[in-house]
Amino acid sequence: MAKKKTIVLLSCVATKLPEPAPARELYASPLFRNSLAYAISLKPDDIVILSAKYYVVSLNKVIAPYDKTLLNMPEEEIREWAVQVLKILADKYNLDEDKFIILAGEKYRKYITPQLAHWNAPLKGLRIGQQLSWYIKKLGKKLKEGFIKLLELFV
Repeated sequence: MAKKKTIVLLSCVATKLPEPAPARELYASPLFRNSLAYAISLKPDDIVILSAKYYVVSLNKVIAPYDKTLLNMPEEEIREWAVQVLKILADKYNLDEDKFIILAGEKYRKYITPQLAHWNAPLKGLRIGQQLSWYIKKLGKKLKEGFIKLLELFV
């Protein structure tokens, strides 16, 4: 039996660099930067980005900037987008066994989560400013814990 994986799904954001770049760098907002830092701190098996244009993007894939979002997309298009996302996820992961941590808004989760057996959306219900505060608090705690462990090496 294969080991169950933990996969973090991040949301794309509107603020992007003006030229093609690896996805982890292309998305330039403070919200994305903090969500990526938090995702990395979880030490998951994989982190991917849910993209309105490219569906599912690995962190190191070089992509061009774009101006597309699910926020103003008709519901039918969002459903079609979700079908494509789920096909890609199903090719890479076990949707019945793997755990998905979704750091993305309702529009990005809505039609995906019913097909995932194990998922968590820790930011569910939080507005953007609240999400940023949540990340800063979580990352500060992890930074403090890491600093304490470092200090213990010298005691």
